[in-house]
Amino acid sequence: MGPTRREVLRAIGMMAGTAVLYQAMEALGHAKETQFAGPPNLTGARPGAKVLVLGAGLAGMLAAYELAKAGYEVQILEYNNRPGGRNWSLYGGDTYTELGGATQKVGFSDGNYLNPGPWRIPYHHRALLHYCKQFGVALEPFIQMNHQALVHSAKAFDGKPMRYRELAGDWDGNVAELLAKAIDNRGLDSVMTREDGDRLRMALREWGALDQNFKYSKSARSSRRRMWDRPQGGGVLGEPIPSEPHAFKDIMDSGIWRVVAQHMSIDHQHSMFQPVGGMGMIGKAFGRQVEGKVRYNSKVTSISQQGGKVTVGYTDTGTGVASTATADYCVCTIPLGVLAQIEVDCSPGLDAAIRAVPYSNSVKVGLEFKRRFWEEDEAIYGGISFTDREIAMISYPSGRMHSDGPAVVLGAYTFGPASYKFAGMTPEERIARALDQGSVFHPGRYKEEFLTGASVAWSRSPFTLGCCAQWNEDTRKEHYQTLVAVDNRLVLAGEHASYIGCWMEGAILSSLDAVTRLHKRALEA
Repeated sequence: MGPTRREVLRAIGMMAGTAVLYQAMEALGHAKETQFAGPPNLTGARPGAKVLVLGAGLAGMLAAYELAKAGYEVQILEYNNRPGGRNWSLYGGDTYTELGGATQKVGFSDGNYLNPGPWRIPYHHRALLHYCKQFGVALEPFIQMNHQALVHSAKAFDGKPMRYRELAGDWDGNVAELLAKAIDNRGLDSVMTREDGDRLRMALREWGALDQNFKYSKSARSSRRRMWDRPQGGGVLGEPIPSEPHAFKDIMDSGIWRVVAQHMSIDHQHSMFQPVGGMGMIGKAFGRQVEGKVRYNSKVTSISQQGGKVTVGYTDTGTGVASTATADYCVCTIPLGVLAQIEVDCSPGLDAAIRAVPYSNSVKVGLEFKRRFWEEDEAIYGGISFTDREIAMISYPSGRMHSDGPAVVLGAYTFGPASYKFAGMTPEERIARALDQGSVFHPGRYKEEFLTGASVAWSRSPFTLGCCAQWNEDTRKEHYQTLVAVDNRLVLAGEHASYIGCWMEGAILSSLDAVTRLHKRALEA
């Protein structure tokens, strides 16, 4: 049996581009924008009602901000000496100590930074964008896809990196030619009319840059996609020379479809944004909204709901002095891996939910170079180059383009087994490994123009013990609703309490939902 009409059209949409894919996903209910209709309208808090917020990440600070507007007395306890949580940037002069005791003093030049956690904002994360505007966070474009960036596979082209533009163009062209042949051979007659087949053939010719014989070949049409052998110019030698497409086997070996598919993901589609000056600017802006309400350097050790109130034990990480804080209610945004190690007075169901969700790891390495050789020598302005090596990718800076002086490249962004391998290294070893593996993209310059670096392994982060929560269908079904429910006087919030895990948007939407339900509970008490 041949494919159904839906399967054919869906396959074409998957390959044709993000617009078609988005329409297909939206029709199937998978590509909706996040659920943000505006900030909550919380009013009428009982006089003197108090709320403790645990954690000054985005979820915690937003909860405190909205609850304070509603009239609650709010206090935040935060482990770190800064606001933001995982929303964080490392700048020159900063010091970071990971679990195990390794301490790094960041040596980046003024204005340069590494975003160890979040580093980009999709256009449809409306809640985050709303509060960025409200709190005065200046944004600029983040370049996700760059056709001039590189794709490297040890299995293709003798290990030589190739331009994304060439591989993506050749992939589209070859797939279009194969589909056109299937139509010519009457292979799709069972699922579409002859008229539809003819229309599809013409669409494939346009989409795949096929020649008049419906072949993907060396031509002006294909070279306008994949670039000319000799580009257009002026004068005597102004005429361009078409380039030769790569063999389809090499294209298959390169795995280019994985990179194409990543750029087509709804979370990676244009437009994307980043804060000017580093992702940590968002945490700082949120922090200004709750200034005077945060007690930093406070490690939570216990949470009790006895006696008609919430009592939280905490220790000053600087002095070691133990104290308690009390309130009528508590919003807890502590990551679950850490919370599972704290004595929490809650229902057995919530306790089981807290312990049921593991956290992933990731490692980021920032590498500062003497100059922007990727821009000056190769015309790569922003975007990501991908590799099948452990570092997975390198991302070129989207800010301060075409400027002189040092700049920082994200030299590694690892997940899975590779991330634990990197986490087992010293920071200096991670930097050396990232330089060694990343030099495949820019030999002769990568190591030679390197200045300094920094790295963060999230499994060694003392305030998260991991990157972000990893739910699966079974744990969602068994524990999710229990995790997000108000448990007596306690409610949890954070990216782990959302369906947009690992993204700031999930933390913010979770926070707004949590405070809305907690406020309702408080008014009904």
